[in-house]
Parts: sequence; C-alpha cells; structure tokens
Amino acid sequence: MLVSWEQDLLEAATELAETLPENDEHTVAAAAMDAEGRIFTGVNVYHFNGGPCAELVVLGAAAAAGSAALISIVAVGNGGRGILPPCGRCRQSLLDYFPDISVLMPRWPGQAGPTPVRVRELLPGNHERPGQTIRPRTLFFAARYYGAVLDGSKTITNRYHDPMAVGPVTLVFEFDQAPKSLPGRVLSVRPVQLSELMAEQDELDGPGAGEQFLHGLRQHYPGLEPHAELEQVAFRVEQ
Repeated sequence: MLVSWEQDLLEAATELAETLPENDEHTVAAAAMDAEGRIFTGVNVYHFNGGPCAELVVLGAAAAAGSAALISIVAVGNGGRGILPPCGRCRQSLLDYFPDISVLMPRWPGQAGPTPVRVRELLPGNHERPGQTIRPRTLFFAARYYGAVLDGSKTITNRYHDPMAVGPVTLVFEFDQAPKSLPGRVLSVRPVQLSELMAEQDELDGPGAGEQFLHGLRQHYPGLEPHAELEQVAFRVEQ
C-alpha cells in the first residue's frame, strides 16, 4: 500500500508517460523524490548503442537540480503499461548511488497492489566495486518518532536485514502527506540478538515487556522471530 506522497510520485511519472509521443525513442517516464519532498522526472533515451533508461536520466536531473538524497523512485511505461520494474543495470546503479532508496514495484509477494521495496531487496548478493565512493546513507523512521528524535530522547534504533554504516546520514520520517528529514550521523552499529533485547526489556519493565517490544518491531518487520539477529544503530541529529 502506498502512502500519499508515494501516490504523488506515481502520478508524476504516469502523467509524464501519458505525454510521450508514439515512437520507440521515449517510451518510459520515471519520477524520484528526495528527502525534502521534491520530485524530479525524466524519460528514457532509446538508442541501439544502449541509451539510458528513464531511472538513470532522473538521477542526472536530480543531481543537476542539487537534490537531497533520493528516497523513492518509480518508472511507468507509455501506452497505459503502468509501473515497470527496473532492469538489472538500473538496480545496480540505484544501489551504488542511493543504497537505501525504495523502488515502487508493480507487485510484490504477499502484498496487494504497487509496493515500495528497498533496492537492496531487488539485488541480493550485489556487486561492490573496490574503491567505490562511499555514498551518504538514509535512515528511515515512522512518522511517530519525529519528535523524540528531534529532541534527542531517541538515539537508538534496531534494524533487521537493513544494514547501516557509521558516518553522515539523512534521517527521513515517513509522514503520509510528505516526508520530513533531519541531518544526522550514525555513531555506531553493533549486532545484537533480538532475544537479548527482549530479556533486557523484561528486566527493565517487568515480565511481558519483551513480547511487547517484539510486537512493536513486527509492525516494521512482519514475521520477525526472537532468534533473529538485528543491528542496533546509535545516531544523533546534527543541526
């Protein structure tokens, strides 16, 4: 299910796709949103020598406009073809430039309708080029955590199959109407067993607190089991 700003992103790509002329040169439109809620669009440039896909054109357009980190992207085919999954080259390029970006997919197992999927899930076992430039990372939060992160009362988050690295980071809060972002820094990342965290919660807040902790995590990671290994990420806001 898409939130309101993801729908806006999809509509921007769809509207652009509907304007494309009926020829083989420009057949796909793409739209991407940055952490400040700005939308950038572009179309593919077909050529027999391997012209760029619409997603790659959008990366260039966003860079030319001085965008913040891109957080979501979608490609839509002309002629009413709807959302198109990115090709392998685009998946690798998106991962290299924006390791945490979500891609709107036309469908996903266990989900109904278009679904945002992190690019890492689209390219497991990805290639990492030696000496590759380290890209700024993006750390996503539910909207309800915005106040606590802003005032410094929340400085730790637990992640599952969502690897993070020490260094500069954009903290993005997924409000329904539009995302909000804060500049931040990841201070440390450590592996931790979920069962250990549940035991700590029981010790701090009494029996049953660990199960409540697990229930909260399952809202973000359905099917999460107590034996899972998480990454505990310590961070701070940098104003």
